[in-house]
Amino acid sequence: MKKPHVFPHTSWAAKSLWSIELKSLSVLLCALTSIGFGEGLLLLSDLGSAPWTVLSQGVATQGQLSVGWASWMISLIVMLAWLPLKLKPGLATVINIFVIAFVLGVTTYLLQKPTALYARFAYAIVGILLFGIGTAFYLTCHQGSGPRDGLMVGLCQHFHWKIGIVRTSIEVLVCVFGFLLGGVLGIGTLMFAFGIGWVVQYTLFFISRVPYFRHKTDNVI
Repeated sequence: MKKPHVFPHTSWAAKSLWSIELKSLSVLLCALTSIGFGEGLLLLSDLGSAPWTVLSQGVATQGQLSVGWASWMISLIVMLAWLPLKLKPGLATVINIFVIAFVLGVTTYLLQKPTALYARFAYAIVGILLFGIGTAFYLTCHQGSGPRDGLMVGLCQHFHWKIGIVRTSIEVLVCVFGFLLGGVLGIGTLMFAFGIGWVVQYTLFFISRVPYFRHKTDNVI
């Protein structure tokens, strides 16, 4: 029986963590753009921040820091958890910092906040879908991951757990700790926490089943 892979080996997968190849780089940039746009829509919906932002708010409140500094500190601590999981950074680890932040800024600058409740929920739902789909595609470039995605990747690879369960568990725990520390929860926060992992998992399942995307047959967990 074949050993299951967390991520399918796609036709655009890079040859190494730091190699610059046109196909993989194009998919990586498009995927990260999707994440940035999705995060921007979630922010504009004004239904609650993403779970990690809630945690950053809580840490900032307790430590009397800015949310930006708190977020940076959390990312650093999370990356320390990479060591026992034997994860390595790659091109995507660096690029996602700049691309997601840039697209997020452009999205929130160009689009207006919706006022109607149905529009706000539409922004949140589309944002979560774009975020999850983008996450799945950029991880299948096999060029590393962001600090927080890396935690999910490492746990799934090490224990062979399902991505949906691992990501949901992480996001819910982050929500709880953030709330206890003084972060602000919203319905959008809970939608993200309970939905994002399954969007990622089912997108990976779709990628692994499309012959054009798949480089070789993979049994995705």
